[in-house]
Amino acid sequence: MEIKMKDPNCAYCMQGDMAAAFAYPVCEMNTSFLYIFKEQSKRGRCVIAHKKHVSELIDLTAEERTAFFSDVAAAANAIHKAFKPDKLNYGAYGDTGSHLHFHLVPKYRDGEEWGGTFEMNSKKTFLSDSEYENLARTLRAYLPAE
Repeated sequence: MEIKMKDPNCAYCMQGDMAAAFAYPVCEMNTSFLYIFKEQSKRGRCVIAHKKHVSELIDLTAEERTAFFSDVAAAANAIHKAFKPDKLNYGAYGDTGSHLHFHLVPKYRDGEEWGGTFEMNSKKTFLSDSEYENLARTLRAYLPAE
């Protein structure tokens, strides 16, 4: 299978306006890009996307998978420290957008959907750009320096 480094129709590859429709950039990590998911009914929800345009974990080498999961763990650690969720759910989908990414979804015992699967996009809670930046700044404080 041929692996594209970038796909011009992919929001995660092209970033900018395409990604801005649903995500706010936090930072570039070793193998990935971390974003605040704009729908924030789960405070601190993020998406982490691999830098390469691959669809599946098996499209990465063992070393690339290990490095990617190190980024996922670093992002999860930052979310736990910044937002103190009771649990962090991890979702890897991509039925319609075939770029490897994980949704990192903080869950709170007193919040909606506790004990169940999170709704992909409830469209309930959107923030201003300055509020997204405040969330991103909070996360950056807990991420390892590059």
